[in-house]
Amino acid sequence: MTTSNTLNIAAIQTQLYWEDRESNLNHLQKMMKNLEDETLDLVILPEMFTSGFTMNAAKCAEKEEGVTLDWMRKQAVLLESAITGSIIIEEDNQYYNRLYFVWPDGKYASYDKRHTFSYAGEDQVFSRGHKRLIVDYKGWKICPLICYDLRFPVWSRNTEEFDLLIYVANWPESRTQAWDTLLSARAIENLCYTIGVNRIGQDGNGISYVGHSSAYDPQGQTTAHLQDGVEGILKGTLEKKHLEKIRNRYRFLDDRDEFVLKI
Repeated sequence: MTTSNTLNIAAIQTQLYWEDRESNLNHLQKMMKNLEDETLDLVILPEMFTSGFTMNAAKCAEKEEGVTLDWMRKQAVLLESAITGSIIIEEDNQYYNRLYFVWPDGKYASYDKRHTFSYAGEDQVFSRGHKRLIVDYKGWKICPLICYDLRFPVWSRNTEEFDLLIYVANWPESRTQAWDTLLSARAIENLCYTIGVNRIGQDGNGISYVGHSSAYDPQGQTTAHLQDGVEGILKGTLEKKHLEKIRNRYRFLDDRDEFVLKI
């Protein structure tokens, strides 16, 4: 397996067309066309990037080997980069807010959102996941999570020595301060890079989003940030040497508590 000392990231902050998969995929494809001449390792899309954060799962759901996964595979091949983001999946008569991590060769892994957002009724529509996904990619261990998971530090706890936490989201403008604070906290307490990718615009329920997509280093310092309310692509290079330097100096993870999480 190829090991890289750096990881080149591109995170897409965009408006989402309400419950309109075709328009969202076409729009994202146009944005990603600007990345074709760049050297990338990972492209990150928001939560429910084909529909927006809708509870109309029956209308928007796809099967496991659906149109969007096929689209992600094609984009991964075209960009020679891994791609991740979440969509609505129907499986065994249940709905899941499912994140896919697609490798450049078309292979993929998935993670079902653990913490369904009861405040918006997500828990009444979607079944929650029971297992974290830790991706080993180019010598980097990556833990991709979804939106509301950000509020639960035990679920995000770095027990596998991962290097990067990713949160894909539809996080409302009204709670932007919590978004910023919690992303920085997750980076600090886990001594890892942390990236939050959020949408912009207004959804079909009249909820506004300003994005505020950002990247943080293992000390919780902002290393990249997109302007609020503006569509764009957050780019950055993560450095393994920087991560190792901080972890060797501040060996806080050596003192972490051991626990077994009841699922």
